[in-house]
Amino acid sequence: MGTAATTKTRTRGGSFLIERRAPEDVFTPEDLNDQHRLIAQTAEEFAKNEILPLAKDIEEKKPGLLRELLKKAADLGLCATDVPQKYGGLELDKISSIVVAEKMACNGSWAATLGAAAGIGLLPIALFGTEAQKTKYVPKLSSAEWVGAYSLSEAGSASDALNAKTRATLSPDGKNYLLNGTKMWITNGGLADVYVVFAKVDGEKFTAFIIERTFAGVSPGAEEHKMGIRGSSTTPLNLENVPVPVENVLGEVGKGHLIAFNILNIGRLKLGAGCVGGAKYLIAEALKWAKEREAFGKTIADFGMIKEKLGKMVMQTYALESMSYRTTGMIDSLLEGADQGSPEASKRILEALQEYAIECSILKVMGTEVLDFVADETVQIYGGYGFSSEYDVERAYRDQRVNRIFEGTNEINRLLIIDMLMKRSMKGQLALIPAAQKLMDDILSMGPEEEVADDRPLAVEAALVEAAKKVFLLAAGSAVQKYMQKLADEQEVIGILSDLVMDIYSMESVLLRALKKISKKGPDSSATEIDATRSLIYWVLDDMEATARRALGRIAEGDMLRAQLAVVRRLLRRTPPDTIELRRRLANRALELGHYPFV
Repeated sequence: MGTAATTKTRTRGGSFLIERRAPEDVFTPEDLNDQHRLIAQTAEEFAKNEILPLAKDIEEKKPGLLRELLKKAADLGLCATDVPQKYGGLELDKISSIVVAEKMACNGSWAATLGAAAGIGLLPIALFGTEAQKTKYVPKLSSAEWVGAYSLSEAGSASDALNAKTRATLSPDGKNYLLNGTKMWITNGGLADVYVVFAKVDGEKFTAFIIERTFAGVSPGAEEHKMGIRGSSTTPLNLENVPVPVENVLGEVGKGHLIAFNILNIGRLKLGAGCVGGAKYLIAEALKWAKEREAFGKTIADFGMIKEKLGKMVMQTYALESMSYRTTGMIDSLLEGADQGSPEASKRILEALQEYAIECSILKVMGTEVLDFVADETVQIYGGYGFSSEYDVERAYRDQRVNRIFEGTNEINRLLIIDMLMKRSMKGQLALIPAAQKLMDDILSMGPEEEVADDRPLAVEAALVEAAKKVFLLAAGSAVQKYMQKLADEQEVIGILSDLVMDIYSMESVLLRALKKISKKGPDSSATEIDATRSLIYWVLDDMEATARRALGRIAEGDMLRAQLAVVRRLLRRTPPDTIELRRRLANRALELGHYPFV
């Protein structure tokens, strides 16, 4: 596989909540090697020269355009970065694949089309297929000779993907499964030559199948009229007595959930990276407009409120980018030395994705919500022009809205984060509950929390991040202690706990990235990173303290509640810096460069 600068220490998924990390343990964008930079440059030039000039034609669904663009992208290797060479791919690492996802995100319709074709439409076969299935389908999908699609959703299943009504019945001669049902919201539905379709064998065994468009009874429905990503193809898929050869069962009968959930992890990882790219693109557009637009005798970039917006946009994108590369670096660390063309490679890839499924869900939720914030503020900076379809930011605002629904809604992913953490703790894979119990015992003897007196860069912020972990453990431990097996019924509390988890991951990721840069380049050369880190951490802590108080207000009462709130105040005791100045400096640096001010 491609050479990657991987993290030195292999860590368990979710363990960031109870363990300290060293800067050298994380992968950051500054660690990209020449191979990564080359694929990034290729993807960026393709987006600039082939996608952005055709944004209007894509939006209007010019006939044949998306297939043409997919073929051009495939010719550059952009459709198969992490597919084995023996099946027509580049056999690069996962960092390379998220670099491509990031660069392709300048146009939502194109990003959705490519993501379905090169990701969730191809990788199920590349990872779970038999040798015969891989040989038949993967080269054609990798080259975009054929276009792939992923067919999981149904009209009546909402977010409960396993509640499928599509049925598969074995034919009397045992040669085919006959599939009947309708799939909904299929990206590339009207383009695809190959569909990965999920159905229940005999109405019970959830199973994946490879279906070709030419099979009898396969009929894509009419194109959906959508709020955003209008240029992408989204249709129902109607299946009427479709004969699917038994050799086209993907994976094992009754084990379709393993494919569905693992492919969703890949989708969440790449969607998070795509949100980084979308945010960077919009930041550049906002900066350009702010420097050109004049009001009251000066450019609006000179106004403090505009700088506050720009500073927050940069700060949050820096955090998302840090989390994206950190997570993917951990996945690549588990895959280090693997031969992607070997029979064992798929198993290792799936194990790595399962290990960091929590982090993938975090990226999905935070990525889509950061991009939503950036898109909204970009429209605001544009003012009335941002509401006009003559400007790309109006399209970008509409396009990004679906991201919070894609790959499992953000609500479902919030529930999953805590569910996965609790299951791992119960299995002894993650010492979360013992850590919470120890903290509860320590609270009784906890003295006044002293602010850190340390002149080293970001030493105070590092101590606050560790204190934030204790706040999560306090809230989580109290919730488990009170609700026990009924915690799943307290979705509002679970949502708050998930937000605390995501807050910690974002703060620690920016902290470690900045400290890594400081260790290599010194504090003077890392001033912008320090500004972004401090601005982000104090902003998150303000929200985190309020969020924790809300959770504890549900969980405890009376003297116990007052005692727990006092602990939260002690743990998060802090003297805030001048965050207005920090964000002004971030905005000024971005305005000076004309783009997102980091690597």
